[in-house]
Amino acid sequence: MVRSLSWRIALPYLLLILLAMAGLAIHLSGLVRQSHLADLEEQLIAEAQLIADAIKSEPEWDPSGTRFDGLAQHYADLLDARVTFIDSSGEVLGESHARRSEMDNHLGRPEVQHALREGQGTATRFSRTMGYDMMYAAIAVRSSGAVDGFVRVALPVSRAEAQVARLRSAVVISACVAVLGAAVLALIIAERIASPVRRLTDVVLRFTAGDLEARLLPTTQDEIGDLTRSFNQMAGHLRSTIESLTERQAQLSAVLDNMADGVLITDDQGLVRLINPAAAALLGANEAKALGSSFAQVARDHRIIELWRQCYATREEQVQPVEMDHQDAFLQTVVTPLQNGDERACLVILQNLTLMRRLETVRRDFISNISHELRTPMASLKALVDTLRDGALQDPPAARRFLDRMDTEVDALTQMVQELLQLSRIESGRAPVRLESVPLTEVVVPPVERLRPQAERAKLELTLDVPDELPHVMADAERLQQVVTNVVHNAIKFTPPGGNIHVAVRSLHVSGEDWTAVDSQGPERVTLEPGEWVEVTVTDTGVGIPVRDIARVFERFYKADRARSGGGTGLGLAIAKHIVQAHHGHIWAASVEGRGSTFHVVLPALTQH
Repeated sequence: MVRSLSWRIALPYLLLILLAMAGLAIHLSGLVRQSHLADLEEQLIAEAQLIADAIKSEPEWDPSGTRFDGLAQHYADLLDARVTFIDSSGEVLGESHARRSEMDNHLGRPEVQHALREGQGTATRFSRTMGYDMMYAAIAVRSSGAVDGFVRVALPVSRAEAQVARLRSAVVISACVAVLGAAVLALIIAERIASPVRRLTDVVLRFTAGDLEARLLPTTQDEIGDLTRSFNQMAGHLRSTIESLTERQAQLSAVLDNMADGVLITDDQGLVRLINPAAAALLGANEAKALGSSFAQVARDHRIIELWRQCYATREEQVQPVEMDHQDAFLQTVVTPLQNGDERACLVILQNLTLMRRLETVRRDFISNISHELRTPMASLKALVDTLRDGALQDPPAARRFLDRMDTEVDALTQMVQELLQLSRIESGRAPVRLESVPLTEVVVPPVERLRPQAERAKLELTLDVPDELPHVMADAERLQQVVTNVVHNAIKFTPPGGNIHVAVRSLHVSGEDWTAVDSQGPERVTLEPGEWVEVTVTDTGVGIPVRDIARVFERFYKADRARSGGGTGLGLAIAKHIVQAHHGHIWAASVEGRGSTFHVVLPALTQH
């Protein structure tokens, strides 16, 4: 198979030219041979006629004489041909190339018969006398209307064929030269035709490889030029379309990669064809391995798989909330059929409602907690008022005692309302934070020393480890002291007698990659950016915090069950968290139930002060 366009164009023309020249050469060779033989025949007739005219004056044609042998030889030498004299009866009177005694009667020879009838005759045949093919021309010699004899001139056909062969060779050589010239011309023309196509092919390959700027300048006004211009227009349209599709695909990929909701698309065979990082994270799957896997292998939850099967079978949208046990996540699962021809593709959307569920839980717990905290003093006040109304006013000592109790309950309610107002103002940003460069010792030492007598009354050992050289922090000292007070007071409250509480301060240098707190047990791990930080830790040997409660200890009014009997409003740690966040810091807790807890407060440090 010839794959080159130049040869595919030139080769048919070369074959056509070759066949035409071969036919022409064969035709010309035959024509030349016939023409040459006809000329030779005319030549022989003319020579025979000349001899006949020359010997008409001979007085008689005597077969027994020898004078015709001499004449035959004489004319044979002059003409370089075979000359034969034959009488009217067919007897050979003279012969230039053979012994006439050995020759039979020639009256029946074709050329002689033609000459007898028409005055002249020719024939090409095999000569038994000479032993090869010869061309004969005979002329009848007449006197007084009667035939006296015949003059015959002959030449070997081989001599004529040799001349024809020379002419045929010349014709063949001329044909070969013509074919060669035509071949060169055909290749040049084919190359001129194929060269623009080849350049256009190169540009198409570049365009296919991604070079959208590839173009070809039209150099002709023929069909190739029209094809080039059409390609340039097509390339422009394709470039615009590809750029538009690429931009849309990039936007879609960016949306899918950065959206919080998980998105999966399955084909008609139930194989995952698209999955975004959010879906892989929610399902605990590997994004690369998920592609091409079955939906059941990726989802690994019978409720989600059942929703997908129902949508696949009914071609109707399926919506159902699913609580993932292994990830403690709450997902709103929406499975929608995709109208894509005959394919039964499905779109699966996983909406992570865990935070909303947690916020709803916090809201319910907040209402429950604040109801619990308000119900106890309100019930106590109601009971005291009823007791006074029922006659206790008549007993001054009892009335005073009841009034003192009422005052205590009112103070507790007042403290609760003040802390709520304070927390509300901090959360809304209306509480002013006066930042200034403050030594960390002024933040930690005063509240610890104020709480030391309380720790001693509870028979606890309170220790403080503060290095001499500590960086300053940009802080509102009073509010940060409140954070330390709340955390240390919490440790005193939940540490049994005989225990100890240790408060430590240290500098923290984070370099290179971000630093992550390995003991952070909240909903999110704490990560510090590179830079200088200071850390305050409060470690106790108290009752500890259950694992299920660590993530919620900083919520408003939240208390662990075993802390319900203790005092306090349940707002201290919530206030501490918001104050620390207002200082661009972090606070978290780590605990082992029954062995104690550690609270960490990390604040950005000033590098110069």
